[in-house]
Amino acid sequence: MAIPKDSRITLDAEEMPRKWYNLAADMPDLAPPLNPSTREPVKPEDFKPIFCNAIVEQEGSKKRFIDIPEEVRDNLVFLNRPAPLQRAYHLEKILKTPARIYFKREDMSPLGSHKGNTALAQAYYNAEEGIHTLTTETGAGQWGTALAMVSNLFDIDTTVFMVKGSYNQKPLRKTLMHMYGAKVHASPSTVTEFGRKVLSTNPDTSGSLGIAISEACEVAMKDDNTCYSLGSVLNHVMLHQTVIGQETLEQMRIGEIEPDYMIACVGGGSNFAGFTFPMMYEKMKERSKCEIIAVEPEAAPSLTEGEMRYDYGDTGGMTPLLMMYTLGSEFIPKSIHAGGLRYHGMSPLVSAAYDNGMLTAVSYDQLQTFEAGVMFAKAEGIVPAPESCHAVKAAIDKALECKVTGEEKTIVFCLSGHGLVDLYGYDQYMEGTMQSSSI
Repeated sequence: MAIPKDSRITLDAEEMPRKWYNLAADMPDLAPPLNPSTREPVKPEDFKPIFCNAIVEQEGSKKRFIDIPEEVRDNLVFLNRPAPLQRAYHLEKILKTPARIYFKREDMSPLGSHKGNTALAQAYYNAEEGIHTLTTETGAGQWGTALAMVSNLFDIDTTVFMVKGSYNQKPLRKTLMHMYGAKVHASPSTVTEFGRKVLSTNPDTSGSLGIAISEACEVAMKDDNTCYSLGSVLNHVMLHQTVIGQETLEQMRIGEIEPDYMIACVGGGSNFAGFTFPMMYEKMKERSKCEIIAVEPEAAPSLTEGEMRYDYGDTGGMTPLLMMYTLGSEFIPKSIHAGGLRYHGMSPLVSAAYDNGMLTAVSYDQLQTFEAGVMFAKAEGIVPAPESCHAVKAAIDKALECKVTGEEKTIVFCLSGHGLVDLYGYDQYMEGTMQSSSI
């Protein structure tokens, strides 16, 4: 069987982007975060109890392209950037589709996912300002793993509040974070006032990202040398992830690939934004007509079922009010294996883009996504993370549509991470004991 020449498109280290792309520069009507007490737009000093100065500046920046510090760029190479763009040739054959399917391989990072792209930047900026400890939340554990590892490069300690449902489902994620030197607490925990408050009213809760964010923020607020580091949602995180999409655009140029669809899973928005925001810029410049699709779980369908309104980014009401699609800051999603997508809201930038018709959205039950993940693993030999399975499922559906219509469309999706420490979930699926997320 002949493998096509475009089966794997790589870039040299020197071809990696030197600037991040900031979609906020091209969204002039973006609603600002509000101070919950005054209902006035937040000022930089409102963020400073939890973020370092450089992160605060980037969060509010309207500059279109922002330089990537050389030390960050050098360490991105250490994380196997630039990442390959690969053709899912065997999956195409199994599906008997005329469609061409490509996927961006964020799974090849030694950290297992795309999360290192922003973890590196945030750890670097905090270290530059003398911060000795970072606190954070994590859902499935990919973000906590990334921050725990890269913090070692800058001599920073890390404390992670891991959503209890995932903490219990994914013990190997805890092992990785502990190996990298992080302290890990199941959230809600007994180490914060807010955690104890939640446990007093609901001791059996599986937790949520909103609760874990509140706990991490509380710890950061109590120590001037401790800052909070966020894995998704806010603008600066979306910014740092755009190396993914910029690399993908260059690889598609080299391979003469004109995508009809670009697809990524979406929870808080970081992987989706990183992969698609550079293409949104191309669309605004009328250089592409590609359809951009966000894929979310039915257990936390903020885009497909939420409301666009101001809401807290956390459950405890410690963050500014954000204009976003939300299911309500007190919403606790069902305990699905795609823990990184179990968030009540959506990035304000992703939300604004959705509100402006720049993307479409679809949601799936976890049984559907694991079925797609198993099919992809059999075809390509790669076990996708439960979050990434959502993008795989949408790509398969589009490819099957092409099988019916006979159209030779091009589908490009982001494989945001591998699922090698999520095999317990796959085991449940294959044994038939996994529950539908609609039950």
